Amino acid sequence: MKRSAAALCGIAALAASTVVTAPAASAAHASPAPAAAPAPVWKKCATEAYPSMQCASLRVPLDHDNAYGQRISIALSRIPHTAKTSQGPLLVNPGGPGGSGLSFAGFVASGLPKKVAAQYDVIGFDPRGVGKSQPALDCAPGHFDPVRPPSVPTTQAIERTGKKRAEAFARACAAKYPDVLPYIDTVSTVRDMDLIRAALGAPRINYFGYSYGTYLGAVYAKYFPQRVRRLVLDSIVDPEGAWYRDNLDQDLAFNARHQAFMAWVAKYDATYDLGKDPATVEAKWYAMRDAVTRKPAGGTVGAGELEDTFLPGGYYNGYWPQLAEAFSAYVNKKDADSLVAAYQTFGEVDAAGDNGYSVYTAVQCRDARWPRDWRRWHRDNAALNTKAPFSTWNNAWYNAPCASWPIPPLERTDVGNDALPPALLFQATDDAATPYEGGVRVHELLRGSSLVVEQGGGNHGITLSGSTCLDGYLSAYLATGKVPRGHGTADAVCRKLPDPKPPATREAASPGATSGAALHRLLGFRTR
Repeated sequence: MKRSAAALCGIAALAASTVVTAPAASAAHASPAPAAAPAPVWKKCATEAYPSMQCASLRVPLDHDNAYGQRISIALSRIPHTAKTSQGPLLVNPGGPGGSGLSFAGFVASGLPKKVAAQYDVIGFDPRGVGKSQPALDCAPGHFDPVRPPSVPTTQAIERTGKKRAEAFARACAAKYPDVLPYIDTVSTVRDMDLIRAALGAPRINYFGYSYGTYLGAVYAKYFPQRVRRLVLDSIVDPEGAWYRDNLDQDLAFNARHQAFMAWVAKYDATYDLGKDPATVEAKWYAMRDAVTRKPAGGTVGAGELEDTFLPGGYYNGYWPQLAEAFSAYVNKKDADSLVAAYQTFGEVDAAGDNGYSVYTAVQCRDARWPRDWRRWHRDNAALNTKAPFSTWNNAWYNAPCASWPIPPLERTDVGNDALPPALLFQATDDAATPYEGGVRVHELLRGSSLVVEQGGGNHGITLSGSTCLDGYLSAYLATGKVPRGHGTADAVCRKLPDPKPPATREAASPGATSGAALHRLLGFRTR
């Protein structure tokens, strides 16, 4: 799911720094190195939220193995350091693939303690193909316009329709971007990052990534270990499942999160009047999905749109009260407008992101091998749907273009690394988008790393969201390089933040509700 997972030496950077040998699976033939990229020309691009933000762009090769060929533009943002002494650039990425990182720099800089943020130039960037970087991909505008075919293929005709839509999207990408598509992948973005480092004049970078951004950081560290100073990974992709298995694992985890939401609604039956038993509430949710399959709410929200609307609740429980209100209004008052409004708030935001989805698909399909036989897709998803009916088929169709992607895949990057300084990892035990096992695996693969676990937490993206425990470890690491050291799987454990309360209870908002919502708006509702 874009839900956030997709990988080299920067050619221009070679003129100014030591050569790094790429892993054999992805190594490219070196080409003559031109002069190092000039320093970015920063201009004010302040917003009300981030008044000190500056923006620039950097020209990089489309094909890093043809440094004198076509060039593309990478959009950059910066919150400059204000301390007398800088700890260098802190590159940040919110995930995706396909997520814009320009505003994210401002969020990170404002979320960290002032004394810590002041020591860094916080650098955001739109990865190649994304947002203000050029060219920006938009393979098939309107691909997610409502009402889409139902996700669950209860008939062969529905499945054929879904498969044809996915194949048409893949063909549209290839027809519109034949020269660009082979170079939209994680490895190419990693090489862009090293050109950013070189253009900033920094011998090493600090890096902070969420979700897919954890994979991006781990792959950068694989190719350029001696250029990594500090590395923070939050909500960690399992690199060994990229990307087909990771998506299947997500389906089970999102179903569990949806059931946690159903239990929360049942707990507050006095507010939502949907039943005191979670199984009863869940049955009403699936009855609602059946109803909008037959007659889309407001002519807009069918089954696929309903799933898109409620999926963000699996990423962040701060959305539960609004989602529960819409659910209750539709079931108890036959209020279709409530579902339409919820879709416009949560589902349509992602569906309207044609650029983000185009880059997501291009990266995921290119990064690693996917099954090409649709019978495998059908068999795996049909079996999984019996255990996890909430979003299995919705997720399958989201990724289905990879079954017929016209660009051959690269080999998946092995991110195992014993040449790094200590890295700091954060993972919630009940995260659905990047299940807990991924954090444990990367902790094992990055020798010397430390893993901080939010016990019982289910949100995706857990630092800078109101937990003083988690943020304390983050701040200490960025300030001094100190990591916790413990025994067993986790080096440190923090308790989860409390679940939200319905507005009708008039109880105080959960700690971090404001910062948590701000983070998840930037991460996106479907971000790996």
